[in-house]
Amino acid sequence: MSPSGDLQQRLRELLRERSVAHGDFTLASGRRSSFYIDARRTTMSGEGLALIGALGLERLTARGWAPALVGGLTLGADPVAYAIAAAAYAQGRPLDAFTVRKQPKAHGTAQRIEGCFMSGATVVVVEDVITTGQSAAEAITAVAAAGGRVLGVLAVVDREEGGRAALEQAGHAVEVLVTAADLGLR
Repeated sequence: MSPSGDLQQRLRELLRERSVAHGDFTLASGRRSSFYIDARRTTMSGEGLALIGALGLERLTARGWAPALVGGLTLGADPVAYAIAAAAYAQGRPLDAFTVRKQPKAHGTAQRIEGCFMSGATVVVVEDVITTGQSAAEAITAVAAAGGRVLGVLAVVDREEGGRAALEQAGHAVEVLVTAADLGLR
């Protein structure tokens, strides 16, 4: 197995160990599911950050995406963006992160986008888990409204419930690190 294949396999294992729960769940979309993927239990772990950073950066490169920034809707996107930005820095590549708030803050500069974002920047919107694609779509809308140009979407996990297709139908290329099928959930 190649080094990136080893990383990919370990990410799948880590997600299964830390993030997958079985039972009866109501998802953020309102849908019911027999499994829940709390990717934050992986994306916020030291090992998960290292794996996601390396694999995410590799996928950006393979896709030909050279964004100035990575980020998305808080909270799920935050550690993903930070991991990829840190991996890029370790390789001497310029890449910073940003966060899209769910609502603009009511004080200070009243910004909806925090961090290193600047109008005119090219970005890749990141996500921990895609279900319906709504969180990524909301981040894309905020970035576009603030003058950013979205190259595509990168997600750690695709639940394979139509979110990827919805984003692609809206004209956004989507790259995922792991699918629900990869985790033995489909």
